[in-house]
Amino acid sequence: MKELAYLFWLFARIGGLTFGGGYAMLPILQRELVDRLHWVTEEELADYYAIGQCTPGIIAVNTATFIGAKRKGTVGGIVATVGVVFPSLVIISIIAAFLEGFADYPVVIHAFAGIRVCVCVLVLNAVINLWKKAVIDLPTLIIFLVVAAGSVFLDLSAVIYVIGAGVSGIVIQLLKAKGGKKA
Repeated sequence: MKELAYLFWLFARIGGLTFGGGYAMLPILQRELVDRLHWVTEEELADYYAIGQCTPGIIAVNTATFIGAKRKGTVGGIVATVGVVFPSLVIISIIAAFLEGFADYPVVIHAFAGIRVCVCVLVLNAVINLWKKAVIDLPTLIIFLVVAAGSVFLDLSAVIYVIGAGVSGIVIQLLKAKGGKKA
């Protein structure tokens, strides 16, 4: 019970202090869960992010669910999910009650402009951290470049890129294994 309470508190704190969504949360999750608590490895966190991106729902919520479930099973997944969502629910409810009357004030407009820039930097930091763990050799670089080019130039669902990248990873590993048996 004590660990469940800690799990809720940890994810509530992370959810309450993370601005910019799931990608902005990655550096905080890495610092807390990988570096400080050692609950997951960097590779596991990157995998949870990848799976969280590929499944329906919000990436931060999905990732919290995976980590909570790893720690304490289904109940842990539920507790971590409620924890990460709870601060946002409270904060958004308060903001929604008051924002409409202040949204057109120049100071509010400028504050949101500054926050958006900050979020871009946090997302870039998350991308760089994921890049270091995901693009590890020439085949993964090629997959990255193909997906990046496709997402810029083609109007396809992200699901297609994810499935294509997953199949490519499997094929590459099978070819490597087959090549290794001949040597």
